[in-house]
Amino acid sequence: MSHKIKFSLLQTDLVWEDELANLNKFDAILKHIDPDTDVIVLPEMFATGFTMNIKNFAKPVGKQVFEWLKLKAAKLQKVMVGSVLTEFEGRYYNRMYWMPPDGRYTYYDKKHLFQMGGEHKIMTAGKTRTIVKYKSWRFLLQICYDLRFPCWARNQYDSENDQFAYDGIIFVANWPEKRKYAYENLLKARAIENQSYVLWVNRIGKDGHNNAHSGDTKIIDPHGKILTFAPSFQEKNLTFELDKKTLQNARNAFKVGLDWDSCENI
Repeated sequence: MSHKIKFSLLQTDLVWEDELANLNKFDAILKHIDPDTDVIVLPEMFATGFTMNIKNFAKPVGKQVFEWLKLKAAKLQKVMVGSVLTEFEGRYYNRMYWMPPDGRYTYYDKKHLFQMGGEHKIMTAGKTRTIVKYKSWRFLLQICYDLRFPCWARNQYDSENDQFAYDGIIFVANWPEKRKYAYENLLKARAIENQSYVLWVNRIGKDGHNNAHSGDTKIIDPHGKILTFAPSFQEKNLTFELDKKTLQNARNAFKVGLDWDSCENI
């Protein structure tokens, strides 16, 4: 059983509402991916940008991007992760896929819709958390605005079996640079309070509303220390290997999980 896992986090600019242009761009980037990478993570709504203009896409919305994810996972023999503007049974979702090479995917529908951006008017909110299992690891899937809601990310600890609900949180985002101070601090808080790794993948460049994004893609350890990061406003393939033993040592040294509150009881 492997105690290590390698991630490649892709911090890029996105072409507004142009699925083909974005998929072609990622095709080019993926040609240079580390062959030892296990999981590749793309930003929130990586094929369209954070748009609610569903009329601008072929129906069913998101099918082309879903098929691309499936194809890439199989061809590269790696897990592909990213969120897609998705139409399903007459509703629309900001859906984050965990797509393994065998195509047996898992997904998470964004729970906290960004009302200031009108997301709640188009999208349907998810109702359940998604924790995926890979090798000896467990990862909680989260999308952008979810970061502001700590109960939704709350880890759990089973003291009888010495088992945590998850080992890391993967956040994909389209979070503007003007609110950078918030995510820079909240990401560290989520890592510390949940004794887990935090992986953050954010886009760069300006979107269709002229909002600038600095990216600031990074990986944070359970102590809140930044292990690696991508320079602001620069396209970067950030590749880093996580070690389960480091995580276990941190948890064993300080068993804060024994005293965690349950959000349901507050």
